[in-house]
Amino acid sequence: MGAEPLFISEFQRIDLIMNQTAPSSSLEKMLSIIDLVEDAQGGLTSDVLLTLTGLTRSTLYRYLKILSDAGFLTSLPGGGVTLGPRVVELDYKMRLRDPLIIAGRPVMVELVKAIPGIALLCRQYKDKVLCVHQETAGVSFNSSYERGHARPLLLGSASRIILAFSPPRTIKRLFDQYTNEFKAAGIGATHEEAREFLAAIRAQGWDMTCGQVTVGVTGIAAPILDSNNQVVGSLSVTLGKSRLDPKAALKTADHIRLCAGIVSQTLNTPAPA
Repeated sequence: MGAEPLFISEFQRIDLIMNQTAPSSSLEKMLSIIDLVEDAQGGLTSDVLLTLTGLTRSTLYRYLKILSDAGFLTSLPGGGVTLGPRVVELDYKMRLRDPLIIAGRPVMVELVKAIPGIALLCRQYKDKVLCVHQETAGVSFNSSYERGHARPLLLGSASRIILAFSPPRTIKRLFDQYTNEFKAAGIGATHEEAREFLAAIRAQGWDMTCGQVTVGVTGIAAPILDSNNQVVGSLSVTLGKSRLDPKAALKTADHIRLCAGIVSQTLNTPAPA
């Protein structure tokens, strides 16, 4: 596997700065502590949190107690504050109960039997794309973008297909915020160029990228849509090939589109009473 492009770390750095914009309410200020702890390499001491949040010591301790009692944060002597066990519990329950995962899991199992590779189920989270489930079969390579790992919004087919099916106002907002990143990703140097580029992906109904996120692999993705034809997420397969010929790419894309359509239909079918 090759190294991740520098663009990814830069995008994530910008996203981190955005997430640390001063919150306006008491609840937002308390929740921002989780963001700070989540992005830290290790535990954060109360003194560091005081500096980062600008809260008074009494307010910080009150927030830490609330979050610790709820299990979202925990601390060890000399280790500072870290994420708590409730996060793991919620992840377990999400895997059991998330309708998107429930609809996607069986389809993905069959998908990688037919197309050996790494199948990823992704959804947008803030201004990034998060893998919420993964199935693998018949591959000799690893993907760093496993479940829970955020992907850059502008790179890779699993992300670009979500962007392409996003509402125009969302694309405009993102372009205004990440103009240089859109250009660096080859999507467009102007909003009009980006709009046309993404419209072409949307009209095709699938997207393919080669080596954008991981060198030496190809990703093909299709959108998962709700009953209002709004994008919910993406279904993709990462293949251990640096490039596919057009005929093979189209055949693979048709299979992935079919599977994404099944997930969409299952997701939009009401459960029996």
